[in-house]
Parts: sequence; C-alpha cells; structure tokens
Amino acid sequence: MINRRNFIVASGVAAAFSDLASAAGRGADESVETLLAGMADELLADYPENATGLGIDRDRRAALKSRLTDRSPEGQRAIAQRAAKRLERLKAINVATLDEATRIDVDVMRTAHEFALTGFGFPYGDVTTLNQSWAFRNAPYVVSQNTGAFLEIPNMLDDRHTVETAADAQAYLARMEAYAGQLDGETARLQAAAGKGVIAPDFLLDQAIKQMEIARGGNIADWPLVKSLAKRTKDMPGQFARQAEQLAQDKVRPALNRQFGELNAHRKRATADAGVWKLPDGEAYYAWALSAGTTTHLSPDEIHRMGQEQLRELQGEMDGILQGMGNTAGTVGERMAALAKEKRYQFPEGDPGRAQIMEYLNGRIADMRTRLPRAFKTLVAGRLEIKRLPPEVEPGAPGAYGGPGTIDGKVPGRFWINLHTTSRHTRFSLPTLAYHESIPGHVWQGEYTFKLPLARSLLAFNAYTEGWALYAEQLADELGVYKDDPVGRLGYLQSIAFRACRLVVDTGLHAKRWTRQQAIQWFATTNGSGLEEVSSEVDRYCAWPGQACGYKVGHSEINRLRTKARGELGGKFDLRLFDDAVVKGGDVPMVVLARNIDAFIKKQG
Repeated sequence: MINRRNFIVASGVAAAFSDLASAAGRGADESVETLLAGMADELLADYPENATGLGIDRDRRAALKSRLTDRSPEGQRAIAQRAAKRLERLKAINVATLDEATRIDVDVMRTAHEFALTGFGFPYGDVTTLNQSWAFRNAPYVVSQNTGAFLEIPNMLDDRHTVETAADAQAYLARMEAYAGQLDGETARLQAAAGKGVIAPDFLLDQAIKQMEIARGGNIADWPLVKSLAKRTKDMPGQFARQAEQLAQDKVRPALNRQFGELNAHRKRATADAGVWKLPDGEAYYAWALSAGTTTHLSPDEIHRMGQEQLRELQGEMDGILQGMGNTAGTVGERMAALAKEKRYQFPEGDPGRAQIMEYLNGRIADMRTRLPRAFKTLVAGRLEIKRLPPEVEPGAPGAYGGPGTIDGKVPGRFWINLHTTSRHTRFSLPTLAYHESIPGHVWQGEYTFKLPLARSLLAFNAYTEGWALYAEQLADELGVYKDDPVGRLGYLQSIAFRACRLVVDTGLHAKRWTRQQAIQWFATTNGSGLEEVSSEVDRYCAWPGQACGYKVGHSEINRLRTKARGELGGKFDLRLFDDAVVKGGDVPMVVLARNIDAFIKKQG
C-alpha cells in the first residue's frame, strides 16, 4: 500500500496567506466563491470545448460555442501566462478563514494550476491538466496516434456540439474554420519541437500518418465532419452542408495536408526509441508527467516495484481459481491467453459480432443498475449510451473509454467501445470493462461532480478518476456479479492485474529504457493479454507517459482509506456512506481525498 508521506500536499490547511482582497486587487466584500467562479469562466474562455462538453455553451456563454482552444505556440503561451496569474491569486487566499468545502475547492484549483505551470515550463509537448476534456493525458508530442486536433475535434463536434437551431449550425461552421487554425497551430509547434530534437517514435508516427491519410482523403462530402452537420441540418434553410463542404475544401483539407507533410518530415528523422528519456530534460519531464498522472511524488523505481508486488498477489488469486477449474499447466499468463482463445468466450468477427457485443454490454449494465442501492446511499441518474468509436479513430485508440454527459442531461454519458476487431474482447473481459467505463465507473462518478461549483466540474485528476473506475470494477465483484461465474471473475482479476502491469511497463519504457518490443512481449506473456491489445496499450504509454500509472495508484489509495475507515468506525461503517463520501467530494488530488475521508470518519464516529 502507498505511504501517505509520498502524497503531494496541496495547499496546507493551516497555512496563512495575505488577505485575498489586497492580493487579488478586488473589493473586500468579494468572496472566494466569486473568485473561483470567475476563474471557471477564465478556464472556459481558454478551453471553450469544455462548455460544450458540459452543456453550458448557451445564454451568457453562447459565444463559446463558436470557438475552440488556441493550439498555436502563441496561444499556448498566453494560456500559460493566464494560468500563472491565477495561481498567484490562489496562493494569496487566506484559507484558514474558509469553511471546509471552500478550502477543498481552493486546494483543488491551486494544485491543478501548480501541475499545469510545471508542465508549461517544458519547451515542448501538450499540457492538458487544466483542460477538462483531455485532462487525463499530458503528452510530449503535440500530435501522435492518439493526440491532436485531427483526432479530437471532429469527434467532439459530432458527439457533443448540439445542432438544434441555425445559430448552432453557424457555430459549427465557425468551429470548422477554427479547427483548421488549430491544425496549423499544432503544425507550427511540431516544427518548433523538431528544432529541439523532440520527435515521436517511428512506430507512433507510422500510425498517425496512416490515420491522417484517412482523415484528409476521400470525397469531402463523405467526411464525418461534413456529414454530421449535413445530417442534422437537412431540414433547415441555409445550405449548411454546402458551406461545410466549402470550408473543408478551402480550409481544413489544406491544413491537414500541411500537418501531414510535417509528420512525414518528422518520420524521416524518427528512431524506434520508445521512452521520453531521449528528450531534452527527459528525466525531469517524466518525473513531472508521473507526478501529474498519479498526484504523488513516488519515484519510477517505487512505482515499478509496486506493480511487481501487486501483480504477484493478484496472480496468486487467479492461480487458485484456474486450478479449481482444472487448468493447471503453464503460467497464469499462458493459461489466461489459452482461455481467451476458446471459442465459447469469443465473439464472431464483423458486424454480427459487433452487434452481439453491444447487446451483451447493455445487458450487463442493466443488471448493474439493480445492484447500485447496495453500494450508494445517494444515487444519480447514470444517463448512458454505449457507442462504437469512429472506425477511422479505432486503429490507434484504446479498447474503450467513457465519461459523463452534460450538466443539463441533454447529452448522456458515453461508453465508447473500440470494435476495430471483435477479437480484442472476450465474454469474460467485457463485463469489468463496462463497469469501469460506465456504471459505476466514469459515467456514474462524473455525474456527482455536476453538483459541485463549476470550477470543480472543470478539473479532473487522473489518479482519482481512474482509481475510482478501477474501484468500480472491484465494487461490481463485491456486489456479486461473478457469484456463479468464476471465469468472469478471472476477467475482473486480469483487468486489475493489467493495471499493475501498467506500473511496470510505463516506468520500464520511460525510466529503464525498455524497447517497445520488450514492453509488448513482457506485457502479453505476463498478463496473458492479446498482442493487438497490449501493442496498442504500449503505444499509448509512449504517447501519454505517466497516465497509465494513475489507475492502480489511485485504486490502492481508495482501498487504503476504506480499510482505515472500516477499522476506525467498526460497526458504524457503512459502505454506502463511504462510497458517497468518495464520489460526492468530487475529483481531487489523492491527499485531498484523504482529508475528505478523515472528515467522514470524524462525522460518522
């Protein structure tokens, strides 16, 4: 388990800072809540996509619906400068005078800005700590197989940008033009990075180039970006589809072509070196990325050892189940790999198999909803839609991801499943994946943040978010979903072990100089996962260093806190109230979660 001394101390509760009014240059009657609300608006101005993601791009914020984040070098510098000014104001707050809830709000906002400013200090990469839409990942490479406007913006416009009026359609067109500007802004940053020797590994560039070939090719009228607007405005006057085609032809495709050319120039200079150790100040960069991804100060060596130790424990439990099934020959990884190849656990290839997967997932979630009152005292709606990832995105994407819908409930939470090939999923691996990404995982937890001040809904911490989703998998097991399904429980344990493997592989790549092939082979052999799955995973770690370590680190801390609460409360401990305390406190650095649970223990005791 993790020692609490290793967790980042956000802003100390007893620390005394100068008076808020004098430091912030505002009237003495202005409250901290008003200050934080103003900062929320500043964040939305920097990252307008988040207003759309939360469903608040209307009324006084309607102008945000026509804008996108400035991804140019100048735009990113301006965002960093504004973040630095906000941090100064946050540090000036006298937190000793605040109530507990507001003190936590300040802690969270300040910690997020501290992480972001450290990241902006590196002269390369994409810092997303303050960008709620992509806060889970920071990236050393501006564009890769899973990072960049060419992947993110078309999907956002199709999935999140609502088109109910002509004004909404005009905003969509404005964003198409802004999207072309984002592409050129990223291309300029790619050029600057190359001048510093910051070039993605050749295997990541090969994938990104292949994906961009698809994105910029074909008939423009058939582009998802164009078809999405055409479909939604077919009954509106205004020839919006034609305007979209013209913008795609005149603005977007040329910008894609310019970025495509720059990526090919990078490819000529690229090597197969997988880790960020090769970059300027690469060791310091990884230390920051690991810290931001886990909200800890654990070293790469400590995290590497943690993964190995937890993996041994988990595989010991898996071995017992396998032996009970009469499956005794080979390592746990070898036996799990053999299990995945059995036809009874596979889905057919092609669209018939994809349809079966969708039906299967919806059935498991429907069952989970009946169990939730045993784990939570306070229930949210859990609005959810399960959708396939766009086919052009699937080759470089993870197996799945999910998140909550909009605050107003108009857009449901989404569980995106990668169905590039159905062989990626088995009947024993899908249930726990569904619980992780949707209910009671990301979609479920995210809805609780909507009850918090807007500034809190705009911030996310990878270790908390992913730690909770892994804890959600554990809850499903504890709620009895695998009571008569030992193979399903093996799938759950393999999923947890998968995250322990991540601790070893991520640190192996970036701190111990493992090669890509070495990482893939170790992962597949050790956990029994498929080569296609682990290849995509390893590539993800190369593009988003440190992110994958947040899952198991966060999960371990939530369990440590639960054990502490159970031990101190004894017969007064109620799992439903504990789970409420974790999710209702919102997305926080792990040290803040620890303080939240300390307050919960005191209140219940």
